[in-house]
Amino acid sequence: MAHEITMLGTGNAFLPNGRHHSFAIFDRKHIIDAPPTALISLRENGISINEISTIFITHLHGDHIFGLPFLLLERTYISDREFLHPLTIVAAPGARERIEHVCEIAYPGSLGKILSTITWNENTDGITEDGWSWTRFEVNHNDAVDPYGYSFHSRQGAKFVHSGDSGPCDTLYEQIAQTELAVIEMSIPEWVPSNEHHKPSDIQLLSENNPDVNFIITHTYIDCEDSKFPVITESQFPDHPENVYHAKDGYTILWNKKWIF
Repeated sequence: MAHEITMLGTGNAFLPNGRHHSFAIFDRKHIIDAPPTALISLRENGISINEISTIFITHLHGDHIFGLPFLLLERTYISDREFLHPLTIVAAPGARERIEHVCEIAYPGSLGKILSTITWNENTDGITEDGWSWTRFEVNHNDAVDPYGYSFHSRQGAKFVHSGDSGPCDTLYEQIAQTELAVIEMSIPEWVPSNEHHKPSDIQLLSENNPDVNFIITHTYIDCEDSKFPVITESQFPDHPENVYHAKDGYTILWNKKWIF
């Protein structure tokens, strides 16, 4: 069985030109986070909202969860009016209450029924109905938003790691050393004084230390290369090793015994 990962969005919170918020889907049914641009990202890639069976939440910043009310509203009134399609949300303990509060603020009284049908999974590991094993692990980001990354392993042997939002940290790097593909954020340029995100130099060192791992950059601050608009923050890409890919929105990676780029 083949697998696929599609980068539905690759931008950071500030939406560089030509990019939706960072957002990924694998096997066209499991999404990682639900940013404000989630609905349009899914529409542009021809994915029906009721096809989504699992939502993995990395953390609770707005550019990662504020699309949830729109996804649930769409399922309620358009694509799953009879609530026939099961939906699981995987998130850290305590996230459910905060997410439900966001949904109530967005659409008071409209999402209660679908929220009552959702299966919430707060475990640190588990397996999807189609055989993807997953593990959630802590990463280096703002503790107030419960930051985590995920490691995934399919029954057929595909492996990948998603960093969520994270600066350099041992927990993430230990997982990357054991995988084949890492979807990793590079949110800030070198001059920003923060260690809670990856900078180009961090990606350079990480990719050199893991030459057998392929890296997909997401949550980037760099405009899409074909943008015709004034630069937001930066438009020049770093000269990284060959195992680093700066993905555009819609970029798809296939797996058939190995990841194909």
